[in-house]
Amino acid sequence: MSLRLNDKLPYFILKNQYNKEVNSKNFYGKKLVVFFYPKDDTPGCTMEVCNFRDNYSEIKKYNSNIVGISSDSVKSHNSFSKKFNVTYDLLSDNDNKVKKLFGVPRSMFGLLPGRVTYIFNQEAILLKIINSQINIYEHLSETIKFLKKLK
Repeated sequence: MSLRLNDKLPYFILKNQYNKEVNSKNFYGKKLVVFFYPKDDTPGCTMEVCNFRDNYSEIKKYNSNIVGISSDSVKSHNSFSKKFNVTYDLLSDNDNKVKKLFGVPRSMFGLLPGRVTYIFNQEAILLKIINSQINIYEHLSETIKFLKKLK
């Protein structure tokens, strides 16, 4: 299965970096940015996570929440978020069930987990997909541009 535009936010529960459960239903009523990234503490992923961190207040201005998801463990997310002062939820999808729910494709000839950002409106309807393994900055710039239009 692969999410397409106008699909509903899939139901899931994952643990964040503080070992607390995060339920996707809790995001209904607000816009939501969900980004999947390959791995904690790698150069490209650190850049992406920190870009979203540095612009978190901008994203919040548009009545939006943000979550980052990778297959790293809660423990890995915890040390990664402490090291880089990440204040939004990093969710652990260690069995890749949520990645499969969203249909996040692998990249680089299937060698790397995908880097994809999904933007949902207040009704939990998918309105934008940003899929780029290489252009890390595009995820944030396209997200901000799109949220401004949604206002």
